[in-house]
Amino acid sequence: MHYRLIVLILLITALVAVTAGFAYVNWSKGGAGAGLYSRFWSPDPVQGYWDPDNFYQSPDSVQGLFEGKLCVQCHEGITPGIVADWRTSRHAQSEEPVYCDACHGNDHQKLQLPTPGMCGSCHNKQHSEFKDEARYGFPSHVLAMDRAVDAKHFVDKPKAEVQSCVQCHSVATKCDSCHTRHRFDAAEARRPEACITCHSGPPHPDDETYFASAHGKLYLDEGSDWDWSKPLTKGNYKGPTCAYCHMDNGRHQVADKSLWKFGLREINPQTSKNKMLRKRWIKLCSDCHKEEEAGQWLSELDRERKRAWKKLYEAEGILKDLRSDSLLSPAAGERPPYPMDWLDTLWPRERIGFFEGQASAFYNVSAIERDYFEMWYFENLGAYKSAAHGNRAGVESGHRKMDASLSRIEIKAGELRRLHEAEQKRETTSQPLDELWKQGAYTDHNREHN
Repeated sequence: MHYRLIVLILLITALVAVTAGFAYVNWSKGGAGAGLYSRFWSPDPVQGYWDPDNFYQSPDSVQGLFEGKLCVQCHEGITPGIVADWRTSRHAQSEEPVYCDACHGNDHQKLQLPTPGMCGSCHNKQHSEFKDEARYGFPSHVLAMDRAVDAKHFVDKPKAEVQSCVQCHSVATKCDSCHTRHRFDAAEARRPEACITCHSGPPHPDDETYFASAHGKLYLDEGSDWDWSKPLTKGNYKGPTCAYCHMDNGRHQVADKSLWKFGLREINPQTSKNKMLRKRWIKLCSDCHKEEEAGQWLSELDRERKRAWKKLYEAEGILKDLRSDSLLSPAAGERPPYPMDWLDTLWPRERIGFFEGQASAFYNVSAIERDYFEMWYFENLGAYKSAAHGNRAGVESGHRKMDASLSRIEIKAGELRRLHEAEQKRETTSQPLDELWKQGAYTDHNREHN
C-alpha cells in the first residue's frame, strides 16, 4: 500500500511538472518577439521582411482592392524593376499567369509577403522536401530561424548585431533567400552565388573553400558559358556546384546527407546510417570520378576530422583544468547573466566547448576562452570545409591555425598558473572585476533597447 502511494505521488508530480513545463513554454512564446524568449525583445520593422508570418505589417498608404493586372499597371511606374523581373519569370509566361495578387493578396491595406507555406500551396513537392529537413535537427535551413530566436544571445546582444544574423537565418521563413524575387528563376538558384550569399565568412567558409577547389576553379573559368537552364543531372554540367552535390536532382532537402554534422560536432562516421550516407556520396561523386577515388576522399576527410578533434579536445581539457582550479576570469558568477536566465543568476556555471554550450563561449569571456572559441568555430570549420570541398591547401592552413591557437592557449594557461602561484606565495589574490563585466555603456544599452 505504501509503495503504491509513493508511485501515485511520483506520477502526479511528474504530470504536474510536465503540464507546468508546457504552460511555461507557451507563455514564453506569447511576447512581442518570437521564440522561447519573445517576452524579452521586441522586433524592429525590418524583422517583418525576415519573418513575414510573424511580423510583416502591410502599408496603408493605398486603399482598395486590386486585381493583378492593375497591380502591374501601377508598379510599372512605381517599381519597374520588380515588374521587369516578374515578366521574365515562369509565373508571368505561363498560360495562366500568376499575378501579384496571388501571392500578396488584393487588399492593399492587408498585403502579405510570401512565406514558404504560401509558396508551398503551389510548389508542394519542394515545400514538403524543405520541411522534411527538420527531421535531421540542427543545422538545417528549415530550423534556421528557430535556431536564431531561441538562442539566449539573440536577446542579450544589440539588435543591430543579431539582425545581421537573421538576414541569413530567414532562409527558414521565406523562399527568396535562394530564389530572388520576383524572377524565381531555377537557373539562378543552381549557381553557387545563390548559396554563398550566406555560406561565407569565418563560421561557414563554403565560398572560399569551394572556389579554391578544382571544382570551384572550373566554375570560375567556364561557368559563365554553361547552360544553367538544364536540370542538375549527370552529364548536364562540366563541374559540380553547391546545388549539384547537396540537392540531388534539385531536391530541396540538404541536411540528409551530412556525414560529419558539417564539422560542428564529433560523430562516429562508421555507424550503419553513416555507411549508407557514404554510399550515397560515393554514388554522387561517381557521376564524374571513379568509385575508389571517392571512397579515398571520404577516408581522407575522416582522418582530417580525427586530427581536428584531437586538438580541440586537448584545448578543451586545458580550459576545464583551469576552471577546476578557479583560474578563469571572469568566472561564471562575474559575468552578466542572460536577462531571462533565472537559473544562471542563481547558479552560474562555466561552459566550455560545444557540448557545454557554444553561446557562452564567444563574448563576455576571458581571452583564453575566446581563443578556444575561434579555434573551434572558425579554424576548425575552415579545415573541415576545405577537406569536404577538396581544397587541400585550405586543410593545411586550417590546421596550422589550430596548432597556433592550441600553442597560444597552452602559453596563456601557463601564465595563469604562474600568476596564481605568485599570488599564493605573496598570500594575495586578484580582486573580482564585477563592475567591469556587469555594467557599462554597451551592456546597459542592450538591456534597455532589446
